[in-house]
Amino acid sequence: MDDFTLGGPEKDVSADVELIMEKGAEIGLNLNFSKCELISAKSFTCSSALLRSFIRVSIEDSSLLGAPLVAGSALDSTLAARCEDLSRAVERLKMIDSHDALVLLRSSFSAPKIQHLLRCSPCVGHTSLETYDNMLNTGISLITNTELSEIQWLQASLPVKDGGLGVRRASSLALPSFLASASSTSLLQSQILQDCSFVSGSSTEITYRDLWSNLYANPALDTPLSFKQGAWDQPYLQSAKAKVLDSAIGDAYNSARLAAVTAPHSGDWLYALPIASCGLKLDNEAVRVAVGLRLGVDLCISHKCPCGVLVDTKGSHSLSCKLACGRMTRHFQLNDVIFRALALADVPASKEPSGLLRTDGKRPDGVTLIPWQAGRSLTWDVTVAHTTAGSYLGNAASTAGGVAEMAAERKYEKYTELEKSYIFQPISFETLGPINSSGHSFICELGRRIAAISGDLRATTFLYQRLSITVQRFNAVAFRGCFYTADLDS
Repeated sequence: MDDFTLGGPEKDVSADVELIMEKGAEIGLNLNFSKCELISAKSFTCSSALLRSFIRVSIEDSSLLGAPLVAGSALDSTLAARCEDLSRAVERLKMIDSHDALVLLRSSFSAPKIQHLLRCSPCVGHTSLETYDNMLNTGISLITNTELSEIQWLQASLPVKDGGLGVRRASSLALPSFLASASSTSLLQSQILQDCSFVSGSSTEITYRDLWSNLYANPALDTPLSFKQGAWDQPYLQSAKAKVLDSAIGDAYNSARLAAVTAPHSGDWLYALPIASCGLKLDNEAVRVAVGLRLGVDLCISHKCPCGVLVDTKGSHSLSCKLACGRMTRHFQLNDVIFRALALADVPASKEPSGLLRTDGKRPDGVTLIPWQAGRSLTWDVTVAHTTAGSYLGNAASTAGGVAEMAAERKYEKYTELEKSYIFQPISFETLGPINSSGHSFICELGRRIAAISGDLRATTFLYQRLSITVQRFNAVAFRGCFYTADLDS
């Protein structure tokens, strides 16, 4: 009972206000006339003494609950204020750790900060939205210490599942946001305004629906699909993603990169909360390398690796170099995440068991000490392959996760004898995120078992995030290693 809005002919509104004042006084509520507003056209002449005591506001300057009603000075000043807020936020975000800042930019200071305004006010085509987007671009560059080209910024503005960073452009969201909001509230609007000869905003909605149809050569959506912002947004996402993919035609490296970063769960590290005590926080250099590999940004100046091979500006060689730093440690860390997850699922296991293959002495990374399925214990082996290594480019460019599947097949061949007595599970990761299909099935089942015991339905999500963070952390370690010789390391 703190705020309310009345609308209608002057006589009705005046009578309603008097009734509210009378009944409100009976329960101790009084109008604060210093905050009461009368919204009307400038040409309107008010004859009610009561309403004349209200603050007179023109339609162009009017706002309700922080959202301007029409395009005009109120919308201009509100969007300008949002741009100022973002500018101030970017200046402060660059002073904190990159992982923290990137999460805050995506989740709090980008599209979420302006979403209410986009859904309630006619912002489509407003110049301030471009200013807002440019600030987001600058924010990503400052936080991650990278320089983005136009196509890289377009990719960054895509959702994580489409290979982006999830920092959406406000200008691309304005049209689907307003259309979804207008459509989902149309019944309520008609009920509120049933006695009026017009429906506020209907002309704007019609104009925007026609604009959307012309932009994407599709008929405007009907209910109930029209209630969903994602449905209105999908054609834009498809066209933006196609533009990013078209930019990589004829470029094997970028084709492989884009295929990999759109694979399921390849971007799970972006969703992880940066909690250092849980091992989920990446340092600033790891964030720079992870973002750079995802977007295809130049990470370094071309130089010679300690192994003698020339490292290009993308730093790709460092992740497949035979002398790559941290390779064994990465393997142990990933294996340890799986081992600990099995313990959480109440499945006792042993690392690197000996004697499973007495013919050649090969040892997988681990074995469960009780049956996993159908009375058979499970053995697993972890491996990591570099997505854009020269020998893999053809397969990686044609199939998302193709390199992970190749690495898994090699593991099956290596431990083929184990399958006679055990369930063998290869868990193959790519440096850019994809996991082999059977590895996905295993992780999902492991997460389900953890959830059944802990009661936390997010267990599978957290497991994927921990594995993704580990891969990205050691990508940075390997990249750093391509700058030093053995003498300097010692």
